[in-house]
Amino acid sequence: MDLEQELADYNARFEASAAPGAAAFLNAKVKELTASFPFDRVPKPGDLAPEFTLPGAGGEAISLLETLSGGPVVLTFYRGAWCPYCNIQLAAYERALPEIAEAGGCLLAISPQRPDGSLSITEKNNLTFDVLSDIGNVVARKFGLVCRMPEDLKGAHASLGIDLAAINGDNSWELPIPATFVIGRNGRVVLSHAEADYRKRLSSEAIVDALREKAPA
Repeated sequence: MDLEQELADYNARFEASAAPGAAAFLNAKVKELTASFPFDRVPKPGDLAPEFTLPGAGGEAISLLETLSGGPVVLTFYRGAWCPYCNIQLAAYERALPEIAEAGGCLLAISPQRPDGSLSITEKNNLTFDVLSDIGNVVARKFGLVCRMPEDLKGAHASLGIDLAAINGDNSWELPIPATFVIGRNGRVVLSHAEADYRKRLSSEAIVDALREKAPA
């Protein structure tokens, strides 16, 4: 089953079991964010990717520049281990890791959660790629991906026991929109995919195609 179908199947199950009105409310919030988000700030193909160094799940410092010295990088921003759509996405990317490596790339995943949350999602999904912690969304902001959760949506998440202040270690209730970039060895973006709808993610097939066609190792 491909990633798009996995996400659609999960969302259908969620909507079937959700409280009355919940699905319509979330659909409306997605439409609002899609209409208002400043996508022009997101790096486009040809742009130089912002450099960064972030801690991995084990606390080790990982630099984009150093990682690029070994070949192209697939960089994906996700919301956190609490997001089931993110877990589905990262598990699918893990399955595609041999193809990504065969095409010369490596994978880095970034979320604003604290390092212990990064370790949790790594263990939960048996991930073998690096999962980095971007406290305060410092790097996500450089990539133009940050949005603040509105009060009504914040309340809906809190009612489900999702406390982003505790998960992320700050009180901003800010998240990156899901986004994936393929970055060539020269540091320039060759594929850019940012999506305000958290239920949609870039397919692993598109990633591998970009590595093979546009960012050869």
